[in-house]
Amino acid sequence: MEKTLLSVRNLALNIPVGGGTLRAVRGIDFDVKRGETLCIVGESGSGKSLTSLALMGLLGKTIDRTADRMEFDGTDLLHAGAGTMRSLRGARMAMIFQEPMTSLNPAYTIGDQLIEALLLHRSVGRAAARARAVELLEKVGITGAANRLGQYPHQLSGGLRQRVMIAMALMCEPELIIADEPTTALDVTIQAQILRLLYDLGREMNMAMILITHDLGVVARVADKVAVMYAGELVETGPARDVFNTPSHPYTRGLLRCIPQPGKTERGSTLGTIPGIVPSLIGDVEGCAFRTRCPHAEDACRAAIPRHEEGTHAFRCIHPDGKRHAEEEAIA
Repeated sequence: MEKTLLSVRNLALNIPVGGGTLRAVRGIDFDVKRGETLCIVGESGSGKSLTSLALMGLLGKTIDRTADRMEFDGTDLLHAGAGTMRSLRGARMAMIFQEPMTSLNPAYTIGDQLIEALLLHRSVGRAAARARAVELLEKVGITGAANRLGQYPHQLSGGLRQRVMIAMALMCEPELIIADEPTTALDVTIQAQILRLLYDLGREMNMAMILITHDLGVVARVADKVAVMYAGELVETGPARDVFNTPSHPYTRGLLRCIPQPGKTERGSTLGTIPGIVPSLIGDVEGCAFRTRCPHAEDACRAAIPRHEEGTHAFRCIHPDGKRHAEEEAIA
């Protein structure tokens, strides 16, 4: 059995704002093993990207980060100093951001940006670093890789820039890659290529990957485990097969109704929607944050919400019979 690489318990992120404190992330728990792909899904604003930035130590100074445990292969990320985090970032943990044009420095060539991390973290010469950059650009499907090293980001298309970002993340062969909606800015055909590329490279190099997305179609193709996030909380977690086949939280079922299913959704039919809006997370947040949008909400949803577990599949809801509600919703 693969060893746990990343372990997070009770992660919370609080942000001071004009009206009080924004409880952006509350009580997050998850583990990622070597070679495993965890997909974190949810609507925009649910706290997915903040969670990834917290892991990488890239949060703003005003954000208060607390956790019972946030450990990467024995290293305590919560209390790690700046030097320790610099030694981890790029070398053992790497991140692919969702907008490559703002992540790449327009003043430096692709080659300079690719080899920077390798020269910083490994004892190699510039010639060896350039050779490694060419090798990885070819691996991610960029033709004429040697010539691309002298180009600037604005000279590349969106798809090529995203491939450069993937190559940059792989330069030091990290053990963990965090991909924050890496296909958001790309067209549909390029999205599929990039996702397949990430998946294949992860398997080839035995890398763990945290993929952050709001696209459940993507999740179904690449995930080993799924964590469904709503209003700063993980409302359902488990193996991808269990979450897709027997979704137990009403929010998860709502998300699944919003996507067409091959062989089941009729052409021209109306897809499902989730009515209402995400509640404010400023101040104390009590009970189930989804209760204002949930068809099964009742007064008990205002109190503490229990966590139900079936093996490695878990969800937070006052109703332990999530499967029965799923059947009722399907009939309706």
